Amino acid sequence: MTDPIDPHSVRSSAEFPNRVQLDAVDHAILRELTADGRLANNLLARRVGVAPSTCLARVRALVASGVVRGFRADLDLTLLGRTVTALIAVRVQPEARPRLQQIAHEVAQLHDVVAVHVVGGDSDLIVHVACTSTDGIRDLLATDLGTDIAWSNTSLVFETIPG
Repeated sequence: MTDPIDPHSVRSSAEFPNRVQLDAVDHAILRELTADGRLANNLLARRVGVAPSTCLARVRALVASGVVRGFRADLDLTLLGRTVTALIAVRVQPEARPRLQQIAHEVAQLHDVVAVHVVGGDSDLIVHVACTSTDGIRDLLATDLGTDIAWSNTSLVFETIPG
């Protein structure tokens, strides 16, 4: 898989006509912001080797182009008591497939859901949950996911290693 922040791993523009063209400075900014989205502009500018005004303009352009979709807090869910993490592969009922996007958005709003990925293959969704106990996972599967679900397979997460 290619690294979206490495300028040498990006495929040609012909393959992705809507792709935003970035230079080495933009890629350096993205690397730094990915590691720490709270970097002060002056420090970010120093790290990537440009003037603060240039850095601020580049970050604003990355946001305006949609490359940077936002800045979020990275929460330690275990410190919030949500110590049981799982990935739940879900297949929806055949008659519910036309509403897959709607179902995914509804599932994403459930209390213990961290993220929902719409996928291909044997499953339609991968639901990332973080609960206070395995009872939370059971409740999510038994009642919260609803009747549109044909099948699910739950994998408990023991450790996450960032990429």
